[in-house]
Amino acid sequence: MQQPSARQRLALAALIVGALAIAFSPIFVRLSEVGPTATGFFRAFLAVPPLWLIWRFRPAAETSATPGLPPLSLILIPGLLFGGDLFFWHLSIKYTSVANATLLSNFAPVIVTLGAWLVLKETITASFLVAMAVAICGALMLVGASFQIGQGHVLGDMFAFTTAIFYGAYMIAVAKLRGRHGTQQLMMWSSLVTALALLPMVWVMGEDLFPASAHGWVILFGLAWISHALGQSLIAYALGHLPASFSSLVVLIQPVAAAFFGWLWLGEGLQSLQIAGGLVVLCGIVLARRAQLKQA
Repeated sequence: MQQPSARQRLALAALIVGALAIAFSPIFVRLSEVGPTATGFFRAFLAVPPLWLIWRFRPAAETSATPGLPPLSLILIPGLLFGGDLFFWHLSIKYTSVANATLLSNFAPVIVTLGAWLVLKETITASFLVAMAVAICGALMLVGASFQIGQGHVLGDMFAFTTAIFYGAYMIAVAKLRGRHGTQQLMMWSSLVTALALLPMVWVMGEDLFPASAHGWVILFGLAWISHALGQSLIAYALGHLPASFSSLVVLIQPVAAAFFGWLWLGEGLQSLQIAGGLVVLCGIVLARRAQLKQA
């Protein structure tokens, strides 16, 4: 079994911290004073200035020698995919239960693993598939107790699964582009495109654009700077050094942490099944890590 390099250990730490940062997003969305689509717009738009500053003052060694605009694929593809992820995620919350939306959107690792095999040519071993099944079973336990089946949830459930497809495709696109472009440049352009894509949808959905109080702005800045600028940037960095299939499983820490944060700050109760599910998710991630190191 090959020992991980220092860069891989740093990437794994970044991936875990990034997943914990995006775990705050459901709390920010719940507390937001504007509609879900407007919240998604500000999540991306308010993240652009700090991302631009980081990109503008990056170390000279990371400065691209190619002048002008980056390739169109870097500008459009990740931003549009992430915009679709946010749009359908927020729609799913509106048309189905939070448990259904969370559960179905967490099937993204299946999409990522398939894409990693087809697009990125990653080798997917049987032991990794077992680890993925364990982690997904843990996610089922985490929110399965609140899962609701009924005709009234069909549309929202479809939106939630569409969210998984968009986020899975986003992770594949980021992993592909990270081979040629830096994290700061990728995140800055993709966030700008996401914001521009979501802005007209705010009008289509008939939502108010601006929060009514300073507290509402604090919530939006927290979502943009913590969950997006920090969380998604760390995940994008990790995707440049770790397999996309494994990274997608580690991101399943996010619903585990979100359930804990909801209990800590929103007073949402934790059942024994949810606690057990969180532990099973963590076991699946550990098994996936062992499978990755064994393959290496």
